[in-house]
Amino acid sequence: MLPSDKPQDLPTLPGVYRFRNDEDRVIYVGKAKNLRSRVSSYFGTDLHPRTYTMVTTATSVDWVTVRNETEALQLEYAWIKQFDPAFNVRYRDDKSYPYLAISVAEEFPRVFVYRGDKKKGVTYFGPYVQAWAIRDTLDHLLRVFPVRSCVNGVFRNAKAAKRPCLLAHIDRCSAPCVGKITPEDHRTIVDQLRAFMSGNSQSVMKSLSEKMLAASAALDFERASVLRDDLAALERVNEKSVVVLGDDTVADFIGLAHDDLQTAVQVFSVRAGRIVGQRGFIMENSVEADEASLMTDALMYVYNQATQDEIPTEILTSVSPESVNSVSELLTEIRLAQIDIRVPVRGDKRALMETVIANAQSSLVSHKLKRSADLVTRSTALTQIQEALGLASAPLRIECIDVSHISGTNVVASLVVFEDGLPYKKDYRRFIIDDPRDDTASIKQVIARNYHASSEQPHRPYRPNLLVIDGGQPQVNAAAQALNELGLSSMYVVGLAKRMEEIWLPGAAYPIVLPRNSEALFMLQRIRDEAHRFAITLHRQRRSKSMVDSILDDVEGLGPVRKQALMKAFGSLKKMRAASVEDLAHVDGIGPKQAAIVFDALQKVAQQSVNTATGEIIDS
Repeated sequence: MLPSDKPQDLPTLPGVYRFRNDEDRVIYVGKAKNLRSRVSSYFGTDLHPRTYTMVTTATSVDWVTVRNETEALQLEYAWIKQFDPAFNVRYRDDKSYPYLAISVAEEFPRVFVYRGDKKKGVTYFGPYVQAWAIRDTLDHLLRVFPVRSCVNGVFRNAKAAKRPCLLAHIDRCSAPCVGKITPEDHRTIVDQLRAFMSGNSQSVMKSLSEKMLAASAALDFERASVLRDDLAALERVNEKSVVVLGDDTVADFIGLAHDDLQTAVQVFSVRAGRIVGQRGFIMENSVEADEASLMTDALMYVYNQATQDEIPTEILTSVSPESVNSVSELLTEIRLAQIDIRVPVRGDKRALMETVIANAQSSLVSHKLKRSADLVTRSTALTQIQEALGLASAPLRIECIDVSHISGTNVVASLVVFEDGLPYKKDYRRFIIDDPRDDTASIKQVIARNYHASSEQPHRPYRPNLLVIDGGQPQVNAAAQALNELGLSSMYVVGLAKRMEEIWLPGAAYPIVLPRNSEALFMLQRIRDEAHRFAITLHRQRRSKSMVDSILDDVEGLGPVRKQALMKAFGSLKKMRAASVEDLAHVDGIGPKQAAIVFDALQKVAQQSVNTATGEIIDS
């Protein structure tokens, strides 16, 4: 290991460093503007637990200096691909997406549907979410752009036999195999197809429309009808692409959703204002991941094999990436045009970014659910939990408690149950906390109310093998004390601290730190998140009700019966605010005069809204 007391051995230049283990295997790769400052920081005392695990696993470190941060970014990504370090980000596509590909390097380029790694000499369009959609698109395109679509073997056989295939007979191929079209003319059709797929659809359709009108004027109605059908085919292709922005918009929208272990990335490609491609993938986070570094990792992965035509001049991201100037410089070198990487803050582009982020969040949840549903994975996770905590057997029943509140108001708690690694929602419970003082007091109250009787309680067939508390050492100590007071000291209880994802035992001086990619940590995190979700739902309901009560209580002449009638009619304060005086007056017991008073009271608070996730009051 590099001696921490000799920082002068390190250069102060930009560079990339590698930590190796006792088998000389690279376990972590990082970049730095100042190698001495960055590498020396690993030998401090206040390290993240996962970083501490990496440093204590390593036995040596080496480095390479470079000229600037851009070169450091390139070398770091190259080394990550080469060595696949255990503590760096790892990429995993959640599916293999189909592309529309054109083999432009061949004498007679062909168009085809393709999955897999991109190759040189091939132009790709997409990806498409559904394979049937791209095949249907290709069928329409070949009607207008009859380029070769057969594989090399079929092409050679047709050329040797001097007999074209069926596609040529139905006008879906210009038959270059038998010399019906020259290489130059065939490439012209290919270039038109590429232009159409690149977003220049209007000029292509305008040209076809002009030819159709000219044929009609020349009384060549057969030719005009063919061109009319070609236009209809291209219009059907365009209809499959949703128009979201102005016709001149060419951009990629990249959004991510993450937890401490994994990140879901979604990419929407917009060309000529239309969404023409969408893809998503999952990243296993590195030991020092934050949103900015995760976005940099995502950008490097998305554009690692991109060609000049595949990189738009505008890249919109959900968060600003780390080393944004270096990433922009790298992509500018490939694109041969200035690349603008930024976060949209308003308007239609921000609205589309919100959709991209929502897709990423949904993808992350879906990935977690698929992983949790796997029997082998669940068994591995339960075994790892047993070994890490020293349990006598695998915890087949795990219960978790979470307390939810904002500044001590509307305090509620939840208890969720997982059996064999899966949610057992029949045994979920919620608690409204009476006279809350702090989280530890709330946890004691939940334990006293839930575990006060024997294991024969109707809501719980047997006590858990493991009780998880959402919190650190103070919370788990409070839970242990409450269990001791009930005579349940044998129940195994741990705390899961969210900030560091550490496992705390009652009275322990140091936490247990599980490997970041362990199935055990993933399962405990999933259980804790489910408890939080279940608690926050009740908390929001109570907070919303208290807000409505506090606003309507001050309205003159509005008693409990009329308040109840208003809530029954509109369902929420938001809908009530949006109602007109006439809408309010139609509610039973609310006349025009009372409706005007209610309307005025609601408008006074309409300039403020509440973030339902945090409870923060926001000016509209």
